[in-house]
Amino acid sequence: MSGIVIWFTGLPSSGKSRFAERVQRELRESGRACCLLDGDKIRGLLQPKPGYSPEERDNFYFTLGNLAAELAHQGLVVLVAATASRRAYRDHARERVRHFIEVWLDSSVEECRKRDAKGLYAGFAGGRVHGLPGEDQAYEAPESPDVRASGAHDDRALERILSRLSYDQLAYAPTQLDN
Repeated sequence: MSGIVIWFTGLPSSGKSRFAERVQRELRESGRACCLLDGDKIRGLLQPKPGYSPEERDNFYFTLGNLAAELAHQGLVVLVAATASRRAYRDHARERVRHFIEVWLDSSVEECRKRDAKGLYAGFAGGRVHGLPGEDQAYEAPESPDVRASGAHDDRALERILSRLSYDQLAYAPTQLDN
């Protein structure tokens, strides 16, 4: 069976990682082989550590998309929790896999400022953080996401992902020509 990439996008502090973790738990409980690529964690693993200049962001997100595609080609359900503020980043990943689901965590900047688990918005307000999507850098929201979630606890969005995943996996089961 071929794999699939499920990309969770949204502003910083919109709930991408938490929601992806919920989907991961559901998949593991059902016996599905999956992995979670959290953008923040992957950034911390890479050497040299990628920065946030436009060129460094481009390199990071294109690399993350390539990694997700490679894991999907090995048959995994790959969950990617990463802002990917430009549509081009997500489109790059979509072009590299047969099955792709884009999940948009649709939260306003005001909601994300209230959550601000990492202190990014506070850092921006204090002049210590620059290039923050939704503040001084644009965030290009998906034009037609496969699933739109109102936050990490959106049960209806979770069900849509799981049913879409089941449908995609059945609809695209490998044929003899794919083997």
